[in-house]
Amino acid sequence: MDSYAAVILAGGGGRRLGGVDKPMLPVRGTAMIDRVLQAVSGAATRTVVGPPSLHLPPGVRRVLEDPPGGGPVAAAATGLAALGGGEPAVALLAADLPFLDPAAITTLRTALARSTLDGVVFVDGDGRRQTLCGVWRTAALCAALARIGPPGGVALRALLAGLRIGEVSAALAGPPPWYDCDEPDDLHRAEEWI
Repeated sequence: MDSYAAVILAGGGGRRLGGVDKPMLPVRGTAMIDRVLQAVSGAATRTVVGPPSLHLPPGVRRVLEDPPGGGPVAAAATGLAALGGGEPAVALLAADLPFLDPAAITTLRTALARSTLDGVVFVDGDGRRQTLCGVWRTAALCAALARIGPPGGVALRALLAGLRIGEVSAALAGPPPWYDCDEPDDLHRAEEWI
């Protein structure tokens, strides 16, 4: 497999969680952002698109979403621009995935490497694509961004329209790697799972 970069989207207001920096919330003592960063520890570069209040380990690049509050597509555009196009593939991930691990990233990278697709994402038990838990060909994402124009306020489905996307469903004994924590109940369930 080729080397890859990781772009982690850590913006948003966390309104459903009381306005806190959601990625910094712990699940069993470890901040969710740290869990995601550990999952992509093998990436050539790791870039977090998020506010200065996030505590990041050395070696992780931080960039600020442009425009601020522009949503996940604007954040993805900012993160991809920071990469400079150096890696052929990029893991595009939400920052609130407490069960993401290196094995899940390897599964996605392997599926992409064995295909001619533009990207590969996990699908949940109901068949919904988990688009912020995937690995993409960098050139394909950059071309999609160029196609849509200014990214502020653009829906993620509009960015991905026209891309050839593979789906990976895994029979898992434990919590799914795409499980995200948007509300207090999600965090509580994550704690119980661990």
